Amino acid sequence: MRPKHLAISLSKLRPHPCENVILEQYATEGDLASYWMLAVDELDGFQDSIVADLGAGNGILGIAALLLGASKVVFVETDVSVIAALEKNIASLQADLQAKAEIVHATVGLDDLTLDDVDIVVMNPPWGVQREKADRPFLHAAFSSGATAVHVLHSDRASHLEPFAKDHGWCAEAVLRTEFRLPAMYEHHAQRKGKTDVKCWRFFRKGDARLARDEDA
Repeated sequence: MRPKHLAISLSKLRPHPCENVILEQYATEGDLASYWMLAVDELDGFQDSIVADLGAGNGILGIAALLLGASKVVFVETDVSVIAALEKNIASLQADLQAKAEIVHATVGLDDLTLDDVDIVVMNPPWGVQREKADRPFLHAAFSSGATAVHVLHSDRASHLEPFAKDHGWCAEAVLRTEFRLPAMYEHHAQRKGKTDVKCWRFFRKGDARLARDEDA
C-alpha cells in the first residue's frame, strides 16, 4: 500500500477524543502513522503477524497494521470513552479485517495482559509529562511479551529508553525523527497549536537475525 493511500485511510478514522490529560491523550495524525507504520512493515513485516497496540486510543496504529496484512491485532485501551471511538473505527473496516481485531479493556501495568503470542508491539505511550515514569509499565509489558520487535514513538528528549531496553535484554535503534503536532486540547496549553520533536524507536532482542546481519556488515 502506498503511503498516500494509507494516510488517507487513517485520516478518515474517528478521531481520538483526547479528554483525559492525566493519561496524556494525544492523537497520532494519519500522515505520521502511515509513514511510521510503513517503516515498521519494511523492518519487521506485518504480514501474518500478531500485533499488540498498547494504549491504542482510536486504534490508528493497529488499524494500519491490519491494513498492511497483520493476521491479528490486539488493541489494549483503558479509557471507556476512547474505546467507543475505537469500536466505531474497527466497525468501519471490511468484515475480514474486523474479524482480526480484538479489543482488550485493560490498564497497562495494573491488569494482567497475555502477550506471549505477540510478534510485534506498537505504541505511542504516555511520555511521563503529567505522571513521572508513566511510560515504564508500557515498556515493561512490551519487553516482557513474546514479541521479537517493539516499536515506540516517544519524545526526542527522552534519554532513558535505550538503557531501559538494555536492562531488559533488548537492543535499540532509532528508525526516524520527525515532528509531532499538539493541538491545544487542554487548559494548560498556552498556544492553540504546538509541535514537538519525536523519535520512533525499534527495539529487538539480542541475537536476532537483523542484529547478526548488522554485526557481519
